[in-house]
Amino acid sequence: MEGFFIFKTFSSQQFLFSFKVEMTTLISRRFCHQPSGIKNVAVFGGGLMGSGIAQVAAQSGFNVTLVDQQKKVLEDAQKRIRQSLEKVAKKQDKVEQSEFVDSIISRIDTEQFDANKSSTFAVRPETDLIIEAIVENMDAKHKLFSVLDASASEKTIFATNTSSLPVVEIFKHVKRQSLVGGLHYFNPVPMMKLLEVVKAESTSEETFEKLCNFGTEMNKTVVKCKDTPGFIVNRLLVPYLAEAVRMLERGDAEMKDIDTAMKLGAGYPMGPFELLDYVGLDTCVAVLQGWSESYPDNPSFRVPDTMKKLATEGKLGRKRKVEKDFIVTQSNVMELRYHLDGFNPLVNYVQHSI
Repeated sequence: MEGFFIFKTFSSQQFLFSFKVEMTTLISRRFCHQPSGIKNVAVFGGGLMGSGIAQVAAQSGFNVTLVDQQKKVLEDAQKRIRQSLEKVAKKQDKVEQSEFVDSIISRIDTEQFDANKSSTFAVRPETDLIIEAIVENMDAKHKLFSVLDASASEKTIFATNTSSLPVVEIFKHVKRQSLVGGLHYFNPVPMMKLLEVVKAESTSEETFEKLCNFGTEMNKTVVKCKDTPGFIVNRLLVPYLAEAVRMLERGDAEMKDIDTAMKLGAGYPMGPFELLDYVGLDTCVAVLQGWSESYPDNPSFRVPDTMKKLATEGKLGRKRKVEKDFIVTQSNVMELRYHLDGFNPLVNYVQHSI
């Protein structure tokens, strides 16, 4: 009934906006399978992924604290969130853009904290969930969660947005083993509907269900997965990209033919080499190396020699805007280059997920 009382004090435009926001929140919270009970969320990491998570959480009615090491990163994150919301507001009918943007921004607080410089951080006692979206470095994650485990409420759930590191390893030093899990979002978070919810060996069923319901309340399409390398999307995607390079190395087919075959034969919007060009060879090499160290007997995790060589030479693909884009060489003689025009949804889907 909240929306109807708003009508008495707000203008018609303000009422329409407020009613839409309230009803969206009520519907997402009350008609999911079971409410998560989560109201207050802290996001650590103010980069593209972290700020995107913060924005969508605030849009879904959650109170958010966005934390990063650097003040400049937080300022950029606030600007990015505001710009994103302003784009959304333009699509609203008869709604004051400033009302829409300001109401979401008001749900997001920011704090500065560097676990490398301080061993204490005052986690707000009302925090129900902490989502980590910092650099993909195990030591950095261990250091952060060591601090948070000592100061967060015993009921606070810890989640990581890692795309390639084992969830069980990230949380191996925390005491709250039943209150951990993975929330793997895809970039840009405001646009991408998918959310992989990952259950570690120690994750309790209650915690896992809360994380799944939280994802639903954020209007994401939730898929459930065990704590396996790469979860679902990257576990299938990264070995596929590596095998395409191995096909080229063996001389089974030429690069353009491999790309054409996968686009026209499998219905993929991009071929594997086009996709590698956007994702970046360094990213793929890092993921594969991590997996191959943990699972040395799995041949699909082996890093192709060509991929490793080019990454070492700094030939990473279009992501670095180098003179040449994705290049694959055979005997250091033939060099091929791709020029891609226009937007491709598959690129958006994976370029920040692995």
